[in-house]
Amino acid sequence: MPVTTTKIENARFLLTVDDRRRIIRDASILIEGDTIAAVGKAVDLADRGADRLIDAREMVVIPGMTNGHMHVSYAHAVRGIFPDDVEDRLAYVFQMQSAMTAEEEHDTTLLGLVELLKGGTTCFVDPGSTRFLDAALPAYEAAGCRVMTGEHVTDLDNALNLPIYDTDEALRRTAQSIQKVQGLLNGRVRGWAMPFSLQVCSPDLLQGALRIARDADTLLTLHHFGGLLGSAAEDLPTARLHELDLLGDRTVLSHVMNLADEEVDLIASSGTKAVMCPSTVLKGGGGIAQGGRLPELLAAGVDVALGTDSVNSSNYLDMVRTMNLAAVVYKDSRQDPSQISAETALELATIRGARALGIDDLVGSIEVGKRADVVLFDTRRAEWRALTDPVRNLVYSATADSVDTVLVDGQVVVQGGRPTFTDEWRLIQTVEAHGTRIRERTGVGWETAWPIE
Repeated sequence: MPVTTTKIENARFLLTVDDRRRIIRDASILIEGDTIAAVGKAVDLADRGADRLIDAREMVVIPGMTNGHMHVSYAHAVRGIFPDDVEDRLAYVFQMQSAMTAEEEHDTTLLGLVELLKGGTTCFVDPGSTRFLDAALPAYEAAGCRVMTGEHVTDLDNALNLPIYDTDEALRRTAQSIQKVQGLLNGRVRGWAMPFSLQVCSPDLLQGALRIARDADTLLTLHHFGGLLGSAAEDLPTARLHELDLLGDRTVLSHVMNLADEEVDLIASSGTKAVMCPSTVLKGGGGIAQGGRLPELLAAGVDVALGTDSVNSSNYLDMVRTMNLAAVVYKDSRQDPSQISAETALELATIRGARALGIDDLVGSIEVGKRADVVLFDTRRAEWRALTDPVRNLVYSATADSVDTVLVDGQVVVQGGRPTFTDEWRLIQTVEAHGTRIRERTGVGWETAWPIE
């Protein structure tokens, strides 16, 4: 069967994020099947035809973005439910999630994928909160996204309403979830080990999960916070992970707020990866000024990705807004405008994020031989102009609303700002109805601060 070819032609600017960080003006990309076959000036590729042509005039083209920590399967059904000052939010989160049916989780996942892909995020990590993986897989297939998933497990008592298993059962479920999904959908789905956190997992579970990840040649992720505030030097959480041999290049620590200097050093020296979710920290009053250590992690050479956590944590999945936060919040908190440049923020959402997730050989930059995960921003909008520097305009001026076209593995999944794989409005109505029933079943809900008449 012949390979379908696609040509993205005459882009105003192509941000390759390759090793030279080239920005190509008046650029074209030739895609053969799922792979980038040629990148260069439009004039140099003018004689290269294709089965499908995508007009990229006045577009800024970037690699598909990665979201390193995003609970996709529940929150769209109950988005906005929590007042700003709600206590024990996560306990309510997992209470509602545990009440969802497989059908509800499929539909809610699909709506989450719509938002991710419409915003230019082509790859994400769902850190184990999907209960019905068999139901989620058709959503991943329909959307064409790239995803790392699994099942989060605990074996210690917790106040989060997380299911608790005995250690052997938790390890069995970890191995089973990896085996179920690894390599599916042309390799777009990968299974990871996902013990929830150091606080709710025993040493045997943590070490066993890492062994499973090694045997499956995959990665492990867990929620992790440091001990900068209130922990003695000998009780630092990251030091505890080090003692358990949990640190290393197969481990991805998510959130990583409040790291002491010694913890940054341990993460860097071990090759451990990290994900930071600045929008969640800011919305929850998490204290980036005191506990945000992104500049130190980058200076130490740690591979870091950005994440959005969930739409009831940060409440949005827009990676352009997330890049903006990563770029500006440290300028203010350190009173130093040189902190986290626009270029660094874009790297975190693309090549450095892909490296943190172990997939930089496939995606994260627009180069010959890599998978064709590509995003086109329409710059015929006031917020993009004047278009003097496409990186600064993207990070400091734009939002994901200006995404026009998205390709994953060479397939168009967003066109003209709309998903090609589902009826978005019908899906929204379905998921909102699910949310009403979930709230009724669980009794979780609050009145609006202002009266609705």
